[in-house]
Amino acid sequence: MRRRRSLIDLFWLACLLVLLAALLPVCQAQVPESAVRHRADLVRAAHSQWGLGAPIAALAAQVHQESGWREGAVSRVGAAGMAQFMPQTATWWCGLQGQTADQCQPTNPTWALRALVGYDYWLYQRTPAHYAPADRLWVALRAYNGGLGHWQAEARATGRTQPTRQQVDAACGRARRAALHCPENLGYPHRILRVLAPRYATWGAALPG
Repeated sequence: MRRRRSLIDLFWLACLLVLLAALLPVCQAQVPESAVRHRADLVRAAHSQWGLGAPIAALAAQVHQESGWREGAVSRVGAAGMAQFMPQTATWWCGLQGQTADQCQPTNPTWALRALVGYDYWLYQRTPAHYAPADRLWVALRAYNGGLGHWQAEARATGRTQPTRQQVDAACGRARRAALHCPENLGYPHRILRVLAPRYATWGAALPG
């Protein structure tokens, strides 16, 4: 009886491996070719700007969400490059980094990837330290998309000294941010961390280490 059970277990294990092998090409096909070309650049940027514990899969997913890995992407509101920095944000970030106007190059992929990771890390450091890494990254992504000041205002709007991430999410639209922008802002980290990051799982961790 025990031998029969072992054979059944082996059968289902083999079936699972066959299924995973069949799904792997599908998952890989969801990653643009341009992403593969820039993979080494992103990893270098992640390690130099964030450290060895950088959430590379999440960062790759964010680039995917922002620009689809298109170097010359420009949005209808003027956000440019792979990281989709608005001109004002790019100017502010370059000033913070001590870069000259000539060095500030949002459409340069090397600059864009370093800036995306560096800005994410800057935001991550300003999230509540008592949050779990997943929640801190969620907050940093919301701030990247819609502004750290808006998130902080919503945290105060909860009326709690240490609101949870979920409580602040529920307060979206109750402070400086117009409620009509909440679906996009709340959907941004959800799509990056829950939908896109698994496609880049082989690149590295999805959460900060």
